[in-house]
Amino acid sequence: MDLQTLQTQRLSWLKWKNIAPLREALDRLPNLQTEIDLNDTVCVTCKETIDMALIKEVALMMKPWRKGPFDICGICIDAEWKSFLKYNLLSPYFNLYQKKVADIGCNNGYYMFRMLKEKPAKIVGFDPSVLFKTQFDFINHFVKSDIVYELLGVEHLPVYHEKFDIIFCLGVLYHRSDPVNTLKNLYKGLENNGEVILDTFYIEGNEDVALTPQSTYSKIPNIYFIPTVNALINWSKRAGFTRVEVLKKVLTSQDEQRKTDWIDGQSLNDFLDSDDNSKTVEGYPAPRRLYVKLYKEKNG
Repeated sequence: MDLQTLQTQRLSWLKWKNIAPLREALDRLPNLQTEIDLNDTVCVTCKETIDMALIKEVALMMKPWRKGPFDICGICIDAEWKSFLKYNLLSPYFNLYQKKVADIGCNNGYYMFRMLKEKPAKIVGFDPSVLFKTQFDFINHFVKSDIVYELLGVEHLPVYHEKFDIIFCLGVLYHRSDPVNTLKNLYKGLENNGEVILDTFYIEGNEDVALTPQSTYSKIPNIYFIPTVNALINWSKRAGFTRVEVLKKVLTSQDEQRKTDWIDGQSLNDFLDSDDNSKTVEGYPAPRRLYVKLYKEKNG
């Protein structure tokens, strides 16, 4: 299937019976004059009288909100993740000015909205979730950006109609059953001398190995491989990257990821052993995140 046909097919997903009411709700939102503040909270200030009850009703219809926070005309969407902690950790390590940028697994677009402040040439988000795209469209109705949101995945980067200077791939790799092939797709999506900013779960140790959970990890079923730093470096070099720079190692905290009124179900506190928070409920090491920069250093 060619890319254009695939894009058209996936846009039809927005008509699914569980999503269609959300799309109809978007059409009820008023067109407003707004001011935007793109700091830790992506904040939209409305410059005229608004129906706040309607805006909150539509936002609540779109739960769960995983990434944030957002403040839309005084309505605070306190998402499960305090995503500004990750963005602020990474921001010293990238320069987006006049760069073509992709965000793989972009969720509702929180990071992409933050990136607007850096004045990139273009931002394209890739995520096949119609709920997350609908959340993005809700926020962008007020932000009014020219961010492109594709209902595509990392596997479509090699056939996408343009390459990128910088690709963000945050919290995706451990969801892929073939991590080396995923890294190859990221490599193929880059311009020569491009960079990938990547984060993934990792385990401590000096061996070239990866943890392979039996069924779930932190109650998450689609976690396949959690590497040591050395194993991730080996995967990256097999994928073609010439250099791997380790940026940070961080233990996921219950301050960063926690249950709020804007999600359904459980969060990190429920995923850890109640008697020993250094372990998951399955007995594996508690989630630690590794942040790296991957380089595609080529000429011509």
